[in-house]
Amino acid sequence: MRLKTSKFLLILAIFGSFSMIFSSCQADNDVRTIKLGHGLDMTHPVHKAMVFMAERLEEKSNGTLVLDIYPNQQLGSERECLELLQIGSLGMTKVSTGVLENFVPELKVMGLPFLFRDSQHRYNVLEGEVGEELLNASLPKRLKGLTFYDAGSRSFYSKTPINTPDDLDGEKMRVMESQTAINMVKVFGGSPTPIAWGELYTALQQGIVDGAENNLPSFYLSRHYEVCKYYTMDEHTAVPDELLISSLLWDKLSENEQKWVKEAAVESRVYEKEIWHEAEMEALEKIKEAGVQVIIPNKEIFRERVQPLYEEYKQVPEMKKLIEQIQAVN
Repeated sequence: MRLKTSKFLLILAIFGSFSMIFSSCQADNDVRTIKLGHGLDMTHPVHKAMVFMAERLEEKSNGTLVLDIYPNQQLGSERECLELLQIGSLGMTKVSTGVLENFVPELKVMGLPFLFRDSQHRYNVLEGEVGEELLNASLPKRLKGLTFYDAGSRSFYSKTPINTPDDLDGEKMRVMESQTAINMVKVFGGSPTPIAWGELYTALQQGIVDGAENNLPSFYLSRHYEVCKYYTMDEHTAVPDELLISSLLWDKLSENEQKWVKEAAVESRVYEKEIWHEAEMEALEKIKEAGVQVIIPNKEIFRERVQPLYEEYKQVPEMKKLIEQIQAVN
């Protein structure tokens, strides 16, 4: 559910005031403050990576560039933060590429199930030429991608066991605002239901949805394991997060400032990869302690079921080219 118009306009008004204050501060102290809003919990490894970026950016700029981070959807949902970037009322945000595909069609490819052979293949794609191409694909939308963050593999979790795709038949499954995610759940026979991340716990409690899909740290930190006692590690997708800056702000930065921002972002990506694996292991241990049954299914059955998605996407020449580029990466 999206913010009511009045609340959204209030945020814009607040940002307008903030912008005036920060401009004044810059004139007096030669300090530029960049506001970064996102929807994750402060204990999430991706949030910690952005804090790391803020520290590195301040060091590189000798305190002239400061990153002010607003977590927990304080400034709106992922989609709303993207819209704020587009009009220049917010400097930076972190969103899932599943949501970003609504703005940048090329990123639909990231939501294709079983696109990556393994985690190393995913790193090679996202940190190589294909990844850089995808980061720049959002520029016409006034959004400049800085780096991708590892968000692990997404799997299904529910109130009832999911051992095969047939167990999803008729199940109401929460998905992101992503047409690719919606299509995937439909192929499995489920009923996809887009719900904002911050509203999902209540939706699970009240039976609005039967389950959802996400990575282990998000499942654990959101406490969804209190409602859903089955986690099926089919690892159907590995949809990364993307860190973006408003191109309206980017164009106002000097070459040195742009260099510092990009370097700090890349360094935070390296740091995030280090702590992500630890977060996954901790989450797996904690949900088992909480009584969650972890199911290891036959992934090949799930993989076979999604082949029609590939056939559909390859009907679009640009998408076919991207899929082939990704599959060709060693």
